[in-house]
Amino acid sequence: MIEVRVAGPRELDAWDDLTVHPGGGHVLQSMAWARHRAATGWRPHHLVLGDGSAVLALERPWPWIGGGSAYLPRGPVPAGSAEAMVARLDAVTRWLGAQGIDVVASDAEIPAVSGYPALVRDAGFRPIEEIQPSRHRYTLPLGHGADEDALFGGIAKSTRQRIRAAERDQMSVVRHDVGADAAGAGPGEGFRAPAEPVEPALDRFYDLLLATGERRHFGFGPRAGFTSWWRAAHAAGHLLLLEARTAADEPIAGLILYRHGGRLSTVHSADDAATRSAHPGALHLLRWRALQQAMREGCAELDLGGVDLPGARHEPVAGDRMHGLAEHKRAFGATWL
Repeated sequence: MIEVRVAGPRELDAWDDLTVHPGGGHVLQSMAWARHRAATGWRPHHLVLGDGSAVLALERPWPWIGGGSAYLPRGPVPAGSAEAMVARLDAVTRWLGAQGIDVVASDAEIPAVSGYPALVRDAGFRPIEEIQPSRHRYTLPLGHGADEDALFGGIAKSTRQRIRAAERDQMSVVRHDVGADAAGAGPGEGFRAPAEPVEPALDRFYDLLLATGERRHFGFGPRAGFTSWWRAAHAAGHLLLLEARTAADEPIAGLILYRHGGRLSTVHSADDAATRSAHPGALHLLRWRALQQAMREGCAELDLGGVDLPGARHEPVAGDRMHGLAEHKRAFGATWL
């Protein structure tokens, strides 16, 4: 069995190098996420395994009866074979059990074709409804040497036309990203530097997201919970906010992405429905700029996020509520994973 121990000071200082930056890493295994959840009553356990991997486990005590549950958000980080992943999960679960934890939930992003589902069932785990919004996602592989012209040519014709029309209309994309500030190279071609702090931009984006959710019949939690996490993730360099603005400098759409595990991942997208007829290409331009940024950073993929239907984990088809969004993402050449 793999040895599990609590991380020491040096490992805590380099925590994101163990759980966020390696291939397959995830922002929800980060130190920033641990601190954010600790502020809302969770107890983070930063664990280091004998095989050199690390896992963030979040504990929540049961009220009145004692004991508690633990959640490994998008962990353990995928690395090695499916058998190795299950061995890590089993070791962490046993360690948590020794601390009085009764139930452990894990939602590591591991392809089903690896054989992981059967192995994890054999280890005693059972499926539950998703904790995060999506089990599946749309992915666009890039890799080193990705060619921008070839990728643009692979986008559906109607989507390319909307992108070019948005550019002709002098729509701009503001990039809120401390990574750009740290590099000292400016926002990059196709982007504008922000003229304000990120906080008001995140508040505006939450308003757009709330309205978008109402149109698509899903809800979001209170503003403070979302924006406080976004601010923390942005300050840590894990989050980018791209904001589309008209030629008159009116913000009409936004896209939030995570930077982790050698990829950029779409987290939320939203737009102002009232401006769609006049500016139908706003979200198309934002996704194209995200793709360009992923290529410039040498990312292995652009993750366009999921469009799962609650209770039905199949790819949306005609007639499904999320089919339009799925078609929008497929238009960029993305495939269902």
